[in-house]
Amino acid sequence: MAGSGVEVTDNHETTKWDPAFTEQVSKALGPLIKRWYRAEVRNIDNVPPSGGALVVSNHSGGMLTPDVLIFSPAFYNKFGYDRPVYTLGHYGIFMGPLDGWLRRLGVIEASRENAAAALHSGAVVLVFPGGDYDSYRPTFSANTIDFNGRTGYVRTAIEAGVPIVPTVSIGGQETQLFLSRGNWLARKLGLTRARMDILPVSFGFPFGLSVIFPPNLPLPAKIVTEVLEPIDVTAQFGDDPD
Repeated sequence: MAGSGVEVTDNHETTKWDPAFTEQVSKALGPLIKRWYRAEVRNIDNVPPSGGALVVSNHSGGMLTPDVLIFSPAFYNKFGYDRPVYTLGHYGIFMGPLDGWLRRLGVIEASRENAAAALHSGAVVLVFPGGDYDSYRPTFSANTIDFNGRTGYVRTAIEAGVPIVPTVSIGGQETQLFLSRGNWLARKLGLTRARMDILPVSFGFPFGLSVIFPPNLPLPAKIVTEVLEPIDVTAQFGDDPD
């Protein structure tokens, strides 16, 4: 990509986004998700209307998180399908049968390089810094956002010269009863050696007690997502914010 310092080849992940397919899925699933969760996305117009932007959000709902399926349709309904929303995802989700579909919908493997390429292309990038650690936080701590010390998104925004758009969602941890992240259980079973730092324990319908599998179906808790005003990190804090 000329002038950006980021080289994007024809096979780069960002080239696999399919706007027509995204529109079909968004229009099919968006209304269903909105009705099930009585979902609201407030102040979507706080996303800049053009240019790259890094949307930074908390993550909720465990394995069947609805966060992307709530935010993305709201974005496309407002801004259209000429400008993609790329979602940074854990490499593990691309190892299953939905790999091709996810990439066509704009899900790309989480890395600073991929984020930079997407941002320099003028796209919106959606990132959940807390990942599974945040998504599986206990229900009694639902109102506590914990990114587990991950702050790399700040440097990503600075290097790409784009604003951070803070986004907060509530209600996702009420879709089932999340009891524990299971850090202690993961350590006890030696799973940390396989890069599994948590082994979440939850209770829900129809399987009752679950340790990751089988995943219970999400209850129709109301979910509200609020998009806050953009932050120009460099303008407010300088090139090297503490």
